[in-house]
Amino acid sequence: MKVYLAGFNVDTEVLGELQEKGGARQDVTPEVISAAYARISRDARPINEIRKEARLEVEKSRRSNSTIIFKMGHHSVAEHAVFNLDIIGASRLAMEELEKFRLCSYTEKSQRYITLEKDFVVPQEIRGTPFEKMFVDMICRQNETYFLLFEKLKEHIFRKHSKLAADPKKHNLLEGWAKEDARYITALATESQVGQTINARVLELLLRRFASSSLAEVRELGVAIYEKISGIAPSIVIFSQANDRDKMSYPQLKEAACAVIKKYSKSKISRKIKPVELLDYTKDADDVILASLLHTSSNLTYADCRKLVKKLSKKEKTNIFKTSWQNMQFYDSMLREYEYVNLTFGVVLSAACFGQLKRHRMTTITTQSYNPALGVTIPESIKEIGMQGKFQEIIDETNDVYEKIAKEIPQACAYILTNAHRRRALLRVNARELYHISRLREDTHAQWDIQNLSKCLTRQAKRVMPLTFSLVGGKDKYPELYQGIFGHPPKVIEATLPGARKIQ
Repeated sequence: MKVYLAGFNVDTEVLGELQEKGGARQDVTPEVISAAYARISRDARPINEIRKEARLEVEKSRRSNSTIIFKMGHHSVAEHAVFNLDIIGASRLAMEELEKFRLCSYTEKSQRYITLEKDFVVPQEIRGTPFEKMFVDMICRQNETYFLLFEKLKEHIFRKHSKLAADPKKHNLLEGWAKEDARYITALATESQVGQTINARVLELLLRRFASSSLAEVRELGVAIYEKISGIAPSIVIFSQANDRDKMSYPQLKEAACAVIKKYSKSKISRKIKPVELLDYTKDADDVILASLLHTSSNLTYADCRKLVKKLSKKEKTNIFKTSWQNMQFYDSMLREYEYVNLTFGVVLSAACFGQLKRHRMTTITTQSYNPALGVTIPESIKEIGMQGKFQEIIDETNDVYEKIAKEIPQACAYILTNAHRRRALLRVNARELYHISRLREDTHAQWDIQNLSKCLTRQAKRVMPLTFSLVGGKDKYPELYQGIFGHPPKVIEATLPGARKIQ
């Protein structure tokens, strides 16, 4: 057996310095990796030799990519080419579009840990219109309120948690709590930045979607990304233009929905807001997972496993579940068989909460637009310092500006809304992923908004899948949950030296 390191991410400034010292090179492109790996299935030579040839003949590699990816339809080859992008100064609203893509990695500037400046995006749609001054003035009032809330919250939190405040090392933590609640009054127009890692196949999809966007900022972002990568990898990112599917599907669906709602919806629209509602789920979910575990662990057909499960006592069923859990640590994922059952929730959540939920990319999330009619989420700490009235005053002013802009420029009106404003979403999640969400988001260190949402999700899931979710909970509660089921705490595995693990 042989293993070669074929490549790794290198900062482009380092590459530039290397080229300055050694001269310009044509083979400094991820295309040669894609071209080489594309040939593996039909070339008997060792892969490292194929890569060497690809580096020596870059133009030939590019022609090969074009043929294999686009003419033969093997698009997965483009996934071997990976880009790292620094995206700076995009609005929070545009970041939501950027982070819709599942097979990417993102690390975004956190409004919870960084004190916000006064930087914000004035969307192109609003620039130069009678609404521009109104928009800018409103953002400025929101930002002034942010700094006012931050100072008052910081004083309140330091006083409330005086024992922690006595330790200077905890000051950043306490200030972070103040920041994360103060940010609820800041707009979706607030500038942010993100580091993104994305493969060429997904990047091409992103560029098509962005080119088809109704928001000028998103279209501009797509053009800026394309300009940076097109010269480096022209053979693996080709179809980047706007298209009818991405540009017209949802607007046309909106028209169709309006038509049928107008014709058939005679009753009044419900005004009751349910933060979390379980809408659908896999029936007999506990039995489905049990049968799936038996199927993996035997030679029986799945149908026979389902029949067998029906004969088991509750004790026998519980024992199989316990067997699937007994070797787990809090950071371990559930076995893959837990993906065979699903739950669909309707949720109403703040923009701040959605910013965290969207990071769980293995879920299915579809959303409506942010809607002032759904109200806002006001942090309890704002109420504790007696600033709820001021907060609501700014929200009311924001809603007024929103309504005025919406009448003339509907595609850009959401920029003025805040992190406190809400939207409706449909969330479909399998049991394995809900466990992951719970471990991370029900932990006491998680932000309170997403923590509350996660608790609601798992509470409703446990009602319909009691055995499946017997071990669900935040990672801080894992030892307690585990002991409650097994009668003893889980084995503790600690890192000792790099690459080594120690079991206690």
